[in-house]
Order: sequence, then structure tokens, then C-alpha cells
Amino acid sequence: MSSSGPIVAPVGAEVARRRGRGRWSSQEGSEAIFGLWLVLPAILTIVLVAFVPLGRAFWLSLWRINLRFANTPRTFEGLENYRTILQDDRFHNALRVTGTIAAVSLAAELVLGMLVALAMNRSIRGRGLVRASVLVPWALTTVVVAKMWLLIYQTEYGIFNRVLSDLGLIEAYKPWTISPTFAIWAMIGADIWKTTPFVALLLLAGLQLIPHDLHEASALDGATAWQSFWRITLPLLKPTILVALLFRLIDVARMFDLPVVLTGGGPGRETETLTLYTYRTLFQNLSFGFGSALAVSTFLTVLLISFVFIKVLGAPVGGAGSQ
Repeated sequence: MSSSGPIVAPVGAEVARRRGRGRWSSQEGSEAIFGLWLVLPAILTIVLVAFVPLGRAFWLSLWRINLRFANTPRTFEGLENYRTILQDDRFHNALRVTGTIAAVSLAAELVLGMLVALAMNRSIRGRGLVRASVLVPWALTTVVVAKMWLLIYQTEYGIFNRVLSDLGLIEAYKPWTISPTFAIWAMIGADIWKTTPFVALLLLAGLQLIPHDLHEASALDGATAWQSFWRITLPLLKPTILVALLFRLIDVARMFDLPVVLTGGGPGRETETLTLYTYRTLFQNLSFGFGSALAVSTFLTVLLISFVFIKVLGAPVGGAGSQ
């Protein structure tokens, strides 16, 4: 037994040295190839569903294509559509509306979702029923939610005006969905109500992955509940928060049905999002070149913001745990 020690150490050192130089054994190479074949259908699906349409949209964005008139010629313009977007006040307005919804909704949903997740993470009687009931708003389709909130915001008979009036917060009933000042906030309120349960569910999954021993140890060291949350729970939830923010950012960037049903993009263009503007350009104005450029610009905007989120909240690569 004692003679095996000097043999095992050099063997382990040799394996580590070969792996460090990138040399794989035949078994490792076979497993890597087999794994590649397993994920190949998923990769092909992503390419066909995501990248091929995106490439097609980029190609169309390089042309002037207008189908309103049958005899309108298609002309190649290069990046002219993108230069037009940079000077387009309507695009800037849609970007402002989408950015406002994203900033306010994501901040509110993160705070409210965290509170709900912390409450659901506690050991209470009927916890499963509470979790299921919390998910009801998120399970409803967006069109149904928009119709429901349209009735709630109704000027003369809506419950929202009645409650605020009974509380003395407003003197007269207000037309929330057609007011230039309140329309976007009415839409944000409906969006927060619907999607906060989704954020809470993701945060709850992250909370359940945190070992209870860490909180017990911090309590023994005299840490308060707030200190335990700020120094243990929140740092360990960063990957989950990142996933929640990315999902919600994509949702807001493609927000279409809520503004169409609730406000119609109005009054004027006060609630016209990027997706709604792109839809109207493509399928109402039939300007497929400029509309494709709008779609690609929206994708690039989301990609840039997602990159910022990943850099801020993403786990460091090549740390001690990866060595």
C-alpha cells in the first residue's frame, strides 16, 4: 500500500499536465463528439428559428421595399435605412416609451418579486396553495389581462377611479388610458401586475438553492436579518436576478398585445413601443425595408443592454472555482 503513493502522484500530475495542454484521451474525445451529436438538433433548431430569420431581416433592411404600390421598384440602399432611423423622431419616441416601461417595470417587479419570493420561501402552512395562487396573473394571457385592466381603468364605472376617489386621492374621475400623462403609467401598472409573479417564481427558485447553513452561521455570528440578506442572500442571487432581468427585458422589448388592447399605442404615440412601431411600419405601411431595419435595431438594442446586465451581474469567469 505504501508503494502506491509515489506511483499515483506522478500519474495524476501527468494527467493534469496533458489536460492543461489541451490533449484529450480517445475516451474524452469520443464523449465530446457524442455530446456534440446530442446537442446538434437543438443548435440547428436555434439557427433555423432565430438566426436565419434575423439574417433575412438584415438583408431586407438593406433595400427599399414598399409593397403599397405594385410597380414600386426595389432598390439597394445599403445602410441608408439605419441612417434614417438615427434621425427618426418616431423611433426615438418608441425607444423612450420602451425604455421607460423597461426601467420602471423591471425595478418594481424586482423589488415586489423579491418580497413575494421571500414570503413564499418561509415554512408556512398552505405554502403550496399560496405559490399556485400567486401565479394566476402570470398564467392569464396578455390580451385577457389588458381587457380586464381596461375595465378597471374605465373612466365612469372603473373600480380604480372609485377606490382612489373614496380614499380622497383624486377629486374627479380621470381617463387613465387616454390621458397623455397617465396612459403609459396605466400600462406599466398592468404589466407589473401580470409579470411580478414570474419574477417571484424565478427568485424563489434561486432562494431555495441557497444553503440554510449560511444563514444559521450568520445568525450565530450576530448578523441581523438585513445584514444576512445583503451579504449572503443578495450576492448568491445574482445569477437568478440576471436571468429574471434578461427574460423581462426581452418581454418588454417585444411588448405588443398590451399596448394594442389597452391604449392602442395612444393617445397619439405616447404608448407606442418599438415592436408596435415596427409592426405598423411592416404590415400597415408595407415598408418592408425600413421595417426590417427597425426590427434589427430593436434586436441590437436588446443585445447591448443584455450585455451590460451580464457584465454587471454575471459571475466572473476563470475564478478560483473554475481552476
